[in-house]
Amino acid sequence: MSTDSNVLKGTVLVELFDKDGNLKQEFLINNLITDAGDLYYVAQGISGVSPANPSDPTKVSGMKLGTGVTAVAKNGAGAALVTYKSGTNVVFDATYPQSANLGAGLGVQAVYRTTFIAGVGTDAALAEVVIVNDAAVDATSTGANTISRVLFPSTINKGASDTLAVTWNHKFLGA
Repeated sequence: MSTDSNVLKGTVLVELFDKDGNLKQEFLINNLITDAGDLYYVAQGISGVSPANPSDPTKVSGMKLGTGVTAVAKNGAGAALVTYKSGTNVVFDATYPQSANLGAGLGVQAVYRTTFIAGVGTDAALAEVVIVNDAAVDATSTGANTISRVLFPSTINKGASDTLAVTWNHKFLGA
């Protein structure tokens, strides 16, 4: 029996800033890449291969916030946004996504970042964030539209003048 050591891992840096740019709250969290996320990356990787080139998957486009606290899961209820916070469908920041080569034998990261500016996502109990391929839609996303989901270690109280920056790193490390 062989052991496969190829790995796809994710981390999320969540930073809450006040109106003056002072850091109020910060989390670095391991996130779950969903079954849909695994399929997304494989489809992206093989979509350009000839002769059997499947169609490109719908590209991820941004993030959404929510207040749900259902446990994160690879599939099922925990693989999608549980309780969508209206108006938080925000596209990636202008220079994202990016790739970051970590160097010899260390892997490569896909880096996504979205900034929820003052007035967007104001809520005393933000608890979850997802990367989705339907950021243009001001509604919750299904598991099929969600490649990653994370729960915050504690709820975030985002005031009307606060800014929330969420940066994801999906690390690819082959065997």
